[in-house]
This record gives sequence, C-alpha cells and structure tokens, in this order.
Amino acid sequence: MEYREKKFKSGGDKGKKNWKKENAGRNGNNGRDVNGKTERNSGRKETQNFVSGTEKRNGRNYGNQDKSVEKKLGYIDEKLEKKYGGAWNHTGEKNMNAGDKKKAVSAAKRQDDRKTAHVRGKNASVQAEAKTERKKSLCPHFKTCGGCQYLDMPYEKQLEHKKKEVSDLLRPFCRVEEIIGMDDPFHYRNKVHAVMARDRKGRIISGVYKEGTHTVLPVETCLIENKKADEIIGTIRELLPSFKMKVFDEDTGYGFLRHVLVRTAHATGEIMVVLITASPVFPSKNNFVKALRKIHPEITTVVQNVNGRDTSMVLGEKEHVLYGPGFIVDVLCGKKFRISSKSFYQINPVQTEKLYNLAIEAAGLTGKETVVDAYCGIGTIGIVAASAAKEVIGVELNKDAVRDAVTNAKANGEKNIRFYNNDAGKFMVQMASQNAHADVVFMDPPRSGSTEEFMDAVAILNPDRVVYVSCNPETLARDLAYFKKKGYRAEKAWAVDQFPATSHVETVVGLHRKDM
Repeated sequence: MEYREKKFKSGGDKGKKNWKKENAGRNGNNGRDVNGKTERNSGRKETQNFVSGTEKRNGRNYGNQDKSVEKKLGYIDEKLEKKYGGAWNHTGEKNMNAGDKKKAVSAAKRQDDRKTAHVRGKNASVQAEAKTERKKSLCPHFKTCGGCQYLDMPYEKQLEHKKKEVSDLLRPFCRVEEIIGMDDPFHYRNKVHAVMARDRKGRIISGVYKEGTHTVLPVETCLIENKKADEIIGTIRELLPSFKMKVFDEDTGYGFLRHVLVRTAHATGEIMVVLITASPVFPSKNNFVKALRKIHPEITTVVQNVNGRDTSMVLGEKEHVLYGPGFIVDVLCGKKFRISSKSFYQINPVQTEKLYNLAIEAAGLTGKETVVDAYCGIGTIGIVAASAAKEVIGVELNKDAVRDAVTNAKANGEKNIRFYNNDAGKFMVQMASQNAHADVVFMDPPRSGSTEEFMDAVAILNPDRVVYVSCNPETLARDLAYFKKKGYRAEKAWAVDQFPATSHVETVVGLHRKDM
C-alpha cells in the first residue's frame, strides 16, 4: 500500500498539468478534468454549438462560429454558385429570382435527405453488426475470464487454427495428420475449481480470477465445465450462510473456505468434492456434508484439504476424508483408474482415449518390449500399454499419484508394471548409468516441456522408439530439434483437440532412431 501511495504522489501535480496540456485544444471540455471532476456532459454542449453555427447560415447570430463550420459553408457556397450562378454568401443569400431560389432550396433538401438516409443506413448496418457480435458471444465472461480464447469462434475454425499452429511448428520435423476434434465440444472438463470470495456488497460469490489479476470473477455456469460440478458449487455457496461459514479473504487472511474443487468420473458417474479450508477446524462438518448430500446424493466422497499458507497454490498438504473413500474411480481405454484430489488426470476423458490409443499405435508394441512411462501420473499410459508389452516402468514425482498408480495397476491385474517416485530426468540418468535397457519410452511432460538432462539420458538408453505426448506445440518443437541432434527422427504427428474453446492443443509424435 505504501508503494502505491508513493507512486501516485510521484505523478502528482506535474502529471496533471502535462495531461491537461496534452488535451488542450480539444473542442469543449470533453474528457478534461474540471475542478478535479470529469465533465461528462461536455459533448452535448459541443453539439449545441454546432447547431448554432448551422443556424447562423440562415442569418441568425448565436455567437462565434466554429472555423470548421465556416469552411464547410464556404464549400457549399462554391457548389451552389457553380450550379446556379450568382454570388452566394455565408448567410445563404443570393441576388436571384424566386424560381432560382426555389430550385436551390429543393436541391439542398434532396441532398440533405440523401445524406440522412445514408447515415441512417450506415447506423443500422453498424447496429446489426454489433447485434451479430453479441449473438456470437456465448459467454458473458468471455472478455474478462480469459480462459476460453476461441469460444466465439466456430468449432471448425478452432480446429483449423490449431491444426495450422501445430503444422507450422512441426513442419521441419514431420507431417501432421488431420486434427481430431470432438462431436460435442462443450462441458467436457471433469475437474472444476472455484475460488470463494465476497463481492463489494458483501455477497458470497464463487468463480475464477480475472485474467492477470487476483480479483474474483463470479461464475455460476461455464460452457466447458461439467454441469453437475457447477450445480454442486452453487449449492455450497447457498449453504454457507446457514452454517455461518466465512469465505476466506486474501487481503486480510481472515475466513475459512478458500476454494472448492469438484472432480467427476465420466464413465462411472462418481463425484468427489474437495473443500479447501484455511484451518483444520471444521465446525458442524458432518451436518454440512449431510445437507450437501441431501441435495446432491450423487456425490460419492467429500474431502477437506487444509491450506493455511499464504500462497497461490490451491491445495495444501494435509487432508481429512469427511465422507466416502476419499477418491473416485473412472474407466479409460478399458482400464480402471483411481483418482484422488491431488492426482494428475486428463481433464477431457473423451479425447484422452483417442490420445492414448494414438500413443500406443505410435509405439508399435509387439509384446516383447521394455517400456518406460516417464511423467506417468497415476499410471494411465503405462497401464494401458502393459498388456501389449513385456514390462513397464513408470516414473512420477508426485507421491500421491504414484500411490494411486500402484493401486490402479493392482486393480487392473497388471503384474508386469512397477512405479518409482522420482524426478523423471534424474531417474533416466540413473538408468543410463546402470546400463539399463529400454525399447520404448513414453514421455508426457508438463507445458514447459522436457529437459536436456532427460533427453540426453534417453539418447544413452538408446530406445528404438520414443513417443512424445505434448500439451504445448512450441516446447514440443524445441524438444524435437534436440532429439534430432541426438539421432532421432520424427515419423508422424497427430493433433488432438483436448481443450475445445481454448488455444491449447494436445499432440502425439512418434520418433525412431535414424539407423532403423
């Protein structure tokens, strides 16, 4: 706060003088600071002055005439003189007979009528365009949220843009197949996060941060979020006053409920509600859960996550299960997967199945391969590949995800897969130093892409094939260039629209050794 005040004062009077100087010479007081206030009606005064100047043409004197009006009148005089002859002055008078005068008036009237019709037509056209733009805007928060950059673009155009972006970036390496879109590109997100806050009137709101700020934008429904998840968040918002539950205030550090996270399982319909609180003490927690489930009996588990830190991170370390098993189960590519609050799981299950099937196709598994699933999360790709490989090794830094991965492998009866809780890059270096062998490496790094350490280790392991699953085509292109130096060539790429209405796209690339 001190910094803001200091910054404001440093611009003080000097800034105000400069601002006035820059705006000097404008017509009227439009936009000027008059005694510290903006004179909003100045535009009307300018219009009145212009009318007065026009009336002066007819011999009436209402004050000083605008020079621009004088110039216009001079131009009109010249035109009338050329057409009808005689000497015209700025009062519109001419030494002419009555017939000529009548002709002149009629001509001027027709010209005014044509101009008026043109202006009306133009205004109607502009209004129609504006109305069309409003129709195009499917979401009232489109310009302030920033989450759905392509929402107002027809879906076919979205796919064209994404295909072009991926093709342009990967052109030096390989050809990109046709992008794979969705039949229904709405309400696909199986993970919905809402920030809790109060608006200026003190009302409880929930939503997202406005783009580039920490100001909460109230959102009740979203076109890309699961509908049931939005309904549950709305119910929680309505229940809070009854239980005297305060929402957290980031500025004061006071309050209880910070965020609400809802995860839904596409195939099974199971629903997890995570209440992120600033304190572990949860008064009337059983009654709150009971009231919530009375309205939404489809909820299968409720978890309290405690985050008392002054941080932008949503989830804290400690958790308490308030109802149910503390996780949900979904089915993907015919395999069951357990998902906890902190687990990484693709947010669009419909497109994820297509994505993983392409990855398995690119791997060309025959049942004899040793496979490494790097950045494996809860083991999804590795478990899907396990039935077509000799053995699978999964590596993941998130310990909660590794715990889920082990459980998922057992639940699916996959005995030829093991998981390690480690950084993918360090683990690959260790494998390379021990002269370990891998035939295929699956890699699904974060948006920042992979590391040179990881790719160097992959080159030392010397697998026949590398399958790169990417959520950022720019870092993908960078990493493909590095793999090329290490002796790997990209064969083919597939773009999958994992995130409709946004600018993001998922890509699968199959690479193989150049000597193959």
